[in-house]
Amino acid sequence: MRSHFFAALLTLSPLSALADVPCGGSFSNFLDDLNVEAQNHGIDADTAARFLRTVRKNPAVLRADGAQGVFQRPFVDFSRRLISDDRINRGRGNAQRYGNVFDRIEAEFGVDRNILLAFWAFETDYGAIQGDFNTANALVTLAHDCRRPELFRPQIFAAMELFARGDFDPTTTKGAWAGEIGMVQMLPRDILDNGTDGDGDGHVSLKTSAPDALMSGGKMLSSLGWRAGEPWIDEVSVPDTFDWSLSGLEIEKSGARWAALGITARDSALESSLPASLILPQGRRGPAFLVYPNFRVYFEWNQSFTYVLTAAYFATRLGGAQVYDAGTPEAGLSGEQMKQLQIRLQARGYDVGDIDGILGSKTRQAVQAEQQRLGLPADAWPTPALLSKI
Repeated sequence: MRSHFFAALLTLSPLSALADVPCGGSFSNFLDDLNVEAQNHGIDADTAARFLRTVRKNPAVLRADGAQGVFQRPFVDFSRRLISDDRINRGRGNAQRYGNVFDRIEAEFGVDRNILLAFWAFETDYGAIQGDFNTANALVTLAHDCRRPELFRPQIFAAMELFARGDFDPTTTKGAWAGEIGMVQMLPRDILDNGTDGDGDGHVSLKTSAPDALMSGGKMLSSLGWRAGEPWIDEVSVPDTFDWSLSGLEIEKSGARWAALGITARDSALESSLPASLILPQGRRGPAFLVYPNFRVYFEWNQSFTYVLTAAYFATRLGGAQVYDAGTPEAGLSGEQMKQLQIRLQARGYDVGDIDGILGSKTRQAVQAEQQRLGLPADAWPTPALLSKI
C-alpha cells in the first residue's frame, strides 16, 4: 500500500540501480519493450498488447509528481490542515458503521481500527476523493520517466495481471497520479498480494467496497510487520533539562528508561518494556512523542516523516486522545531556506538526500549533528540562527 504522496517522496535510486531498469527514449519503443518483458513475466502476448493498445503518456502526471510543496509545512501546520473535528466525527461514525469489519481486521490481522480509519481519512477522505488519473497511463508515464522506473515498471506488469483477471481496465480504471487505486490507495502489486474480498461478493473492489478496501489494508499492514496489541505512539512531556541529543529515530530506549530520564506520557502510562524513540517534530519547544516499533511500519506506507507522524497521531485522536500540546516552537525555515541549508550541509559532507526543501530524516540527522558540533541544543529542528552559523 502506498499513499498518493508516497512516490514523490522516495529517495532517488543510485545511477547503478537505474541502469538496470529501461526508461526514457522513444515512447513507442518503450511500449514495445514493455510488451516483450511482459511475456517474459508470463503474461500472454494478447493480454499485454490489449493492455498497452490505448496507453498514452500523460504530462499532467509528471507535473503532479513535481508539485509536493505541502510537505514543506512543519508538523503543527500540516497536522492542523489534515485533522478536523469533522474528520474525527466521520471517522468515529465509520467505525460504528463498519464495526463488524474492523472486528474481523483486528482478529485476523491485529491492526487497530483507528490506524486504518486514519489512513482512509487522509488518503481519500473516507473514499470521497480517489483520484481521476487514468491508472495505466500514470504508471507507464512514471516508468518511462527516468526518476524512479524501478518503482513503477513492476507495477505495470502487476496491472496487466489484474487486467487478465478482469479486475483492471486500462481504459477506465482511475486513481491517484502515482498509480494507486481505491479507498486506501493501493498500487497494483499490493492489490495482487493483499487484496481481500471483505464483503463476500467474490471480487476485490477497492474503489467501491469499504470492507474490501479496509480488509486489504489490514492485511497489507500485517504483511509489513504490524505487531498486534502494541502501541504505535504516545504524546509525552519532556523536562527542560533533557539531553536533546537523545532524540531522533536512531536512538531507542525502553519506556522505563525514558521514564527514568523524566519523560511522562500525557494520556496514559508509558509502555515500559518496548523499545521507543523520542521524536520532536519541531524541536524542544514543540510537541513531543515516543514512538514504538509499529510506528516504523508507517514508513512502508509513506516516506514523509510529517505525514507519518500526523497519521499516527490522528489514529490516537480517533481513539480518544487529547489534542497535542503544540508548545511554542521556534520559527523554522521556508522551503527556499531549507534548500539552502541542505546545500550547505551537503557541502559539509552530510547525506541529506534530495535538495527538496523538505525536512526529511536524513536532513534531520545532519541538522542534529551540526547542532552538536556548534554546541547548540541538538533537537534536530533547523532555525534561521542555525542556517546563519553553517
